[in-house]
Amino acid sequence: MRKASILLVAVLALALLASCCPRICEEPIVEQPPPVVEQPPPVVEPPQPVVEEPPPPPPKEIVLEPIYFNFDRADLRPQDREVLNRNIQALRENPGATIRIEGNCDEKGNVEYNIGLGERRARAAKEYLISSGVPEKQITSIISNGKEKSKRCLDDTCWSRDRRVDFVLVSQ
Repeated sequence: MRKASILLVAVLALALLASCCPRICEEPIVEQPPPVVEQPPPVVEPPQPVVEEPPPPPPKEIVLEPIYFNFDRADLRPQDREVLNRNIQALRENPGATIRIEGNCDEKGNVEYNIGLGERRARAAKEYLISSGVPEKQITSIISNGKEKSKRCLDDTCWSRDRRVDFVLVSQ
């Protein structure tokens, strides 16, 4: 029996050793750090040159042409409309510009009549400008000079230059 006991103890020792062996016999588990993935260097954009906006163009010189009328008339002729259209374009290109419209007459007729005629001429020009899209704020006023600014003339050619509307630039 003694042999059986020794054998039993040996078997138990082996069983015990076999049950502990996986823990003892195995290599210790060492956690490995994650593999190092090399990042490409950051792309550095070269500095962009500072683009300065060009200064605004200087205001165009405003040229406003007068329009002329037939004797004792305040209606616009076709050639007057062409001149007015050029003036309208100049005012559109310079929205900050303001004008005064001055009606003039030749020296024929009395003062009261010529003041009224000059005003009708100035109003006809103003109405055309506004109906063509010129803002009213660009027209500061209309006045009639009557025959105050007329030249002392002796013939109709000279008088025809006095029958006009002038567009006076007040501000640019």
